[in-house]
Amino acid sequence: MSTIKDQKNYSLVSIDKRRNFSSYGVIGIVDYAMGNIHSVKKAVEFCGASVRIITKPKELKSIDKLILPGVGAFGDALNNLKKMKLYEALLEYLEADRVFLGICLGMQILFENSQEDTWIKGLGFLKGKILRFKINKNLKVPHMGWNKLNFKNRNCPLLKDLPDNAYVYFCHSFYPKPQDRNIICATTNYGIEFASIIQKSNIYGVQFHPEKSQKVGLKIMQNFVRL
Repeated sequence: MSTIKDQKNYSLVSIDKRRNFSSYGVIGIVDYAMGNIHSVKKAVEFCGASVRIITKPKELKSIDKLILPGVGAFGDALNNLKKMKLYEALLEYLEADRVFLGICLGMQILFENSQEDTWIKGLGFLKGKILRFKINKNLKVPHMGWNKLNFKNRNCPLLKDLPDNAYVYFCHSFYPKPQDRNIICATTNYGIEFASIIQKSNIYGVQFHPEKSQKVGLKIMQNFVRL
């Protein structure tokens, strides 16, 4: 069994450092003032793709894949997307089944609603809701730090060549509860078992931060880049 300490130095993951930007297309990263996109951009470039920062709907037409990162509140994220006229454009992108990755909050807003901000609806692309961890004496909220992925669907492309018992970095107080459990590719335990990686066709979501998850996170980003 691997541990967090082992993971920092293990050599099972082969990261392509050639940075051949022409090989994997252009990946858009949405900048909607919800978190630092710099680390996501650096991770994507490290894995061999060029990056275009997306702030306008028309820019979605000129990319091959899209990443929606996110740190902050559910309601603020959706309001910002609406102000920038990206809400409808993003929904059209998802419904066209173009390749997409939502990170943390960027994955949560794919669902219908959240206990964090009940007054606003999510994109509703995925059926289900976002729930808050129940606070108890044994578990701190937010869930912050390293935790393990429990693979449920090894056929998910994001999981290619990942070692068993891989650890990734989390920072969140809310978690997704999909209505369709068939879209769950990996779970994580924190008082309860929650979905930490999801996939619906070409649409992917992760509850953790791959850009902060060292070699495992970079391998997940590399797998996404190479889709």
